[in-house]
Amino acid sequence: MNPVLIFRHSPTEGPGYFTTFLDRHGIPWKLVRIDAGDAVPEDLNGISGVCLMGGPMSVNDDLPWIAPVLALIRQAVASDIPVIGHCLGGQLMSKALGGTVSRNPVKEIGWGDVRISDADAARPWLGEVTQPMLAFHWHGETFSLPPGATRILDSAWCANQAYVLHGRHIGMQCHVEMTSELIANWCASGAAEIAASRSPGVQSPGAIQADMDARTARLHQLADKIYSRWIQGLRK
Repeated sequence: MNPVLIFRHSPTEGPGYFTTFLDRHGIPWKLVRIDAGDAVPEDLNGISGVCLMGGPMSVNDDLPWIAPVLALIRQAVASDIPVIGHCLGGQLMSKALGGTVSRNPVKEIGWGDVRISDADAARPWLGEVTQPMLAFHWHGETFSLPPGATRILDSAWCANQAYVLHGRHIGMQCHVEMTSELIANWCASGAAEIAASRSPGVQSPGAIQADMDARTARLHQLADKIYSRWIQGLRK
C-alpha cells in the first residue's frame, strides 16, 4: 500500500496515536515537517491518504505554506483521496473547501465530552452511540462547515467538533490523537497560556493530567472508531 501523507505544523504537535494506529494496521506513512521547512508536495502521486495535525497558528495567518496545503487538500478531495484533520487540520480542511475559520466564543483547553449531532451521518464512523464521548481540546478558533459537509459531533463549548464529507473525509476540532506524553508536554509548554486564560473552558494542568492514562484509553477508543472508518477509504 502507498503511504499516508501526514502534515506536522509544529514540533510539539506530532501525530501521536494516529501513527500508532497506522503501524498496528501495517499502513505506511510519510511525515511532512512543515515546522522544519519541508516542502509541500505538488501532487499526491503514490499517496493513499492525507492527514493534517494541529498547530498554534491560525489558518488565517499569512504563512507561505498555507496556500499550497489548501490546494493539496482540494486536490485530494477532488481525487477521492481521504483527508483527515485534527484541530488546525480540520480548520485547514474547512477553509480549503469553502468554509471559514473564526474565533470560538470560548477557548477550550482540557478534557470535555463531545456529543452526536447527526446519528445517521455519524453511524458509519462511530457506530450506535447514545452517550457523550470523552475528547481532548486545545483551541481558540473554530471552523464553519464547508459546503456539502455534515456535522457529526458538537460540544457544550463548541458547536462544530467534527464533520464528514462524501463519506470518506473527516475534519475534527477536537484532538483524538493525544497520548499521555503529548498531553504532559503540552501542559508544560502551554502553562503560561493556561495561566493567562479566564475562559470557563480552560482547565488547570493538574486537572488535565489527573487520571490521564485512563482518560487517554477512553480517548483512543473514540480514535479507533474514527480511524478504522477512515482507513477503509485509503487509495490502494
